[in-house]
Amino acid sequence: MILDRIRKPNDIQQIDPRDYGTLAEEIRDFLVKKISVTGGHLGSNLGAVELTMALHLCMHFPEDKLIWDVGHQSYTHKLLTGRREGFDELRKYGGMSGFPKRKESPCDAFDTGHSSTSVSAGLGLVKARDLRGEDYGVFAVIGDGALTGGMAYEALNNASRLKTNYVVILNDNNMSIAENVGGVSKYLRKIRTAEPYRDFKVGMENMLVKMPKGESVVDALKRYKSGIKQLVVPGMFFEDMGITYLGPIDGHDIDAMTHMIKEARKIPKCVLIHVITKKGKGYLPAERHPARFHGAEPFDIETGLPSVNRTKSNYTDVFSTIMCKLGARNEKVCAITAAMPDGTGLKRFANMYPDRFFDVGIAEEHAVTFAAGLAAGGMRPIVAVYSSFLQRAYDQILHDVCIQNLPVIFAIDRAGLVGSDGETHQGLFDLSFLSSIPNMTLLAPKNKWELSDMMKFALTMVSPVAIRYPRGLAYDGLEEYRSPITYGKAEVLYEEEDIALLAIGSMVKTAVNVRHDLKEKGFSCSLVNARFCKPIDEAVITELAENHKLIVTMEENVKSGGFGEHVLDYASEHELPVKVLVIALPDDYIEHGNVELLKHETGVDEEQVLKRIITEYAGLLG
Repeated sequence: MILDRIRKPNDIQQIDPRDYGTLAEEIRDFLVKKISVTGGHLGSNLGAVELTMALHLCMHFPEDKLIWDVGHQSYTHKLLTGRREGFDELRKYGGMSGFPKRKESPCDAFDTGHSSTSVSAGLGLVKARDLRGEDYGVFAVIGDGALTGGMAYEALNNASRLKTNYVVILNDNNMSIAENVGGVSKYLRKIRTAEPYRDFKVGMENMLVKMPKGESVVDALKRYKSGIKQLVVPGMFFEDMGITYLGPIDGHDIDAMTHMIKEARKIPKCVLIHVITKKGKGYLPAERHPARFHGAEPFDIETGLPSVNRTKSNYTDVFSTIMCKLGARNEKVCAITAAMPDGTGLKRFANMYPDRFFDVGIAEEHAVTFAAGLAAGGMRPIVAVYSSFLQRAYDQILHDVCIQNLPVIFAIDRAGLVGSDGETHQGLFDLSFLSSIPNMTLLAPKNKWELSDMMKFALTMVSPVAIRYPRGLAYDGLEEYRSPITYGKAEVLYEEEDIALLAIGSMVKTAVNVRHDLKEKGFSCSLVNARFCKPIDEAVITELAENHKLIVTMEENVKSGGFGEHVLDYASEHELPVKVLVIALPDDYIEHGNVELLKHETGVDEEQVLKRIITEYAGLLG
């Protein structure tokens, strides 16, 4: 196999060009085989094989710097830089990350995980290079989906003033996770369907030269910003910004790409190469269902179907059903997503109520302020977003929603530990950063029925509400406990004495098991479902302090600024006669791996919590 000859960075440059096609096929076969076992981002990587090969043929690693936007399409890059063996442990605890990681390889120039960042990071590397008098190439790859994020244009605006070389590759596959939406998508589609720019330009010049005084016309046009390019490609948005635009070019033609990349490296300014690729290329199921194979679970190679069929609903499924019911009952209910209609469970709502569904592209900041405008106009917007992505819109939540006390509902999926995507995707901070904002009400359901009840409750509020729920199967225990939700009030599930477990959200399930183990060991133990992180139920804390020696708070969030610290502060401020033990995730970034394993490693699983409680209680007894 040709691939066997790739053992370290730059080995691809020793491959005979006649073997490039074979190597591309072998890479695709390798990725399909490995990801079918481990799971991972397949469609985006299959589409970027030849593009990555062309970049590696024109660059020298690790001296040259390659920055991937999001980074979920960097698998071929990892393969070509000598990390083949790492694919057996891809996205597993202690194994190779599914995203670029500087600590993993010097060939990874910048850690990425969220969208629309590569041009900014690359521009920073360019300026660092120039200021230090160094000489290496800097390449940033950004997808057309990432161009719906405003940060990309802030970076391009600055890059347009460069007087040294910087190459941006626009990997255009007409997709982000789902199909792209909006004006940027339409603009790029217009360029895709036009005649190839470079050929057309030459033809136009030749035609003008043949006309009387044609050469002088060509010379005059070239002296102006809106010259020949404005005649042949409508808009020329990038050229108007001062960025040299090359393309569009077939992203699966290695020879054409290597030629253009080498030419682009010679230009002393920012150059954008527009490359057209096909997401999922080479594997038919991924070509037909690119959204499904964006982040794929382990699957059967022959059919493309998941290896394990799910029989129970996950929290996203439950939310999807709730949204459809709320949309039917209330014509003011609107749904907003930032390019995640499938991932957030809004696809069904979009099909049923297309006029009240809004996919704003990868633009979380805009999504939140847009929702604020809808709320100010009398609608009831629900923003469905992953916890780690909501971080990007903190200012808009504070400034545009909460200052005005507007009734926007935030449905926060993937809260807590999410597993294989690692540090950039763990939802560890939302309880902390949201509870710091005045006017915000913050809840977390113990099970799938409570998620439904909390969504209905949120629609009765006339102020901002955030509801956070975890990734994975929806907990269906404690079905018999479904007391009405009252603002700021917890739900007492079991009332005894000595030890009180005060858990919120996903940790209620863990608390049920911990209480069972404590009871078996002879301890008297109460269990309270906190429901609210903001406001906390001060009355129930005061009551628990009267007949318990130890209150144990439990949350799947970092300790700093979280639920437990709010309880601890209240108990301390009011000098309550009780010890408060805070069980929370460490104030750190947590790497990728199986969620249950991560819970154990971070001390929030049943076994670790039980040990800490028994030790703490024993200390109280002296």
